[in-house]
Amino acid sequence: MTPRANVDCVPCLLYCLSFAILINMEDLKKRISETMSFAITQIAELCSLEQLEGVRVAVLGRKGDFAQIAKMLGTVPPGDRAEIGQLLNDAKRQIESQFQSRKQSLERLQLQERLAQEWVDLTIPVSGVQAGHRHPVTIIQDELEELFMSMGFRVVDGPEIESEYNNFDALNIPAEHPARDMQDTFWLADGHLLRTHTSPVQVRALKKFGPPIRMVAPGRVFRNEEVDASHEHTFYQLEGMMVDRDISVAHLLHFMKALLSSVFGRDVEVRLRPGYFPFVEPGFELDIRCLVCSGVGCPVCKQSGWVELLPCGLVHPHVLQNCGVDPKEWNGFAFGLGLTRLAMMRYRIDDIRLLQSGDLRFLNQF
Repeated sequence: MTPRANVDCVPCLLYCLSFAILINMEDLKKRISETMSFAITQIAELCSLEQLEGVRVAVLGRKGDFAQIAKMLGTVPPGDRAEIGQLLNDAKRQIESQFQSRKQSLERLQLQERLAQEWVDLTIPVSGVQAGHRHPVTIIQDELEELFMSMGFRVVDGPEIESEYNNFDALNIPAEHPARDMQDTFWLADGHLLRTHTSPVQVRALKKFGPPIRMVAPGRVFRNEEVDASHEHTFYQLEGMMVDRDISVAHLLHFMKALLSSVFGRDVEVRLRPGYFPFVEPGFELDIRCLVCSGVGCPVCKQSGWVELLPCGLVHPHVLQNCGVDPKEWNGFAFGLGLTRLAMMRYRIDDIRLLQSGDLRFLNQF
């Protein structure tokens, strides 16, 4: 006789299966809650960014605890999956929020510790570093500025890129003058030039301030010359001018004598000879006995024993007119002093090229 299925057992089996699923859901909820609680506790206690990242990966990573729990959602009845999924997402958001907050806190702490370690008091002198010092030309320039200011002169400045008018025309240098040739002047594409002397500052100062005026203008000048022991394409001058009433050569000689006595601190042998310069009339050349070789002869003085140091003279009436000054009422003197050559004489430097060489072995002597 064929046995008959016991239908009374079916409800009992369904009950058991539903109870197992219910227990599985509770386990998932408990596991989610415990994992979240553990992760948040660990995040709050850890003091290392590396450890903090390790907890995040262990819980929220692709192979982490929550990823494993998400795989178990298939055992949950379809109607309950939304509840478990929502619970899981809420837990993820809370852990991520705690993680970001703790991470920012640890980064700030780490930055503060780094700043405390790297902080340097810039007011404390650094050991082993030598203090800088002035260039020999700068030393001479500063002394001369102080000297002339004590005699009532003002120190003025002008641009190194000049117009042809200020550099030549206004100074009574005609168009056919050799100084305009390309071998002497650095011309720019727009018709301007690198100033060949500091004399253009005279023009600017007379136009701006008018007479009476006492001024000196130190600065860098440029000549397109062949470089040797006594010539450079870039060097320094100090221009001086005094315009007033009844100025004579005697005033010029007085200031030049005071200048040289101050620079060298002793009497030096000089000679004054006639010289031609378009912007002065009469013009003079003031030469100084070479202090490098004591007049015996060397490359600096070109074996002559004398160094051309200070061209000077009375300001040409045409220059005064070009600057809007009436030469019948005003007159004056002007001079151009070679600061570079003066530094060579004082410190007995036998090669002008050393001054701009950047050689610390040379510069440290000063």
